[in-house]
Amino acid sequence: MGRIEARLKQLGIELPSEMLTPRAMAVPWKRSGNIVFLSGQGPIWNGKVAVTGRCGENLSLKQAQEAARLCALNLLYRLREACGGDLDRVTSCLMVQGYVRCTDDFNDAPLVVNGASALIVEVFGEAGRHARTAVGANALPLDIPVEVQAVFEIS
Repeated sequence: MGRIEARLKQLGIELPSEMLTPRAMAVPWKRSGNIVFLSGQGPIWNGKVAVTGRCGENLSLKQAQEAARLCALNLLYRLREACGGDLDRVTSCLMVQGYVRCTDDFNDAPLVVNGASALIVEVFGEAGRHARTAVGANALPLDIPVEVQAVFEIS
């Protein structure tokens, strides 16, 4: 067991065992040299949408942060694929971008995306610290409240 897999186990973090089939004409991840671009992931758990709703309407900030955390778990699942099964190859999380489905007056998109950022830092430590964008959106696929994408550097 690698260092990051041991860290996941120590933290009691389980990655999903399966994913939804992508609906769009995109791949789940794309590698260019040592950079891995991960497509947006929603709050899916083992192939099923786990959280739906709109922030500021029928979803609390805490619920939205948990949804963002699920997005990050799915990012790690895809990242592990891109690393040939070895998350120890991750050298840095470079960028996280989050999209939060919300009402016009909801101003806490950055706090929602903290749910994903916190998980990445929890797992990778300093290597998990990243630049970030968090924006509100009118609509997201499958009625999900948040979608998160990321860019990582690997060895």
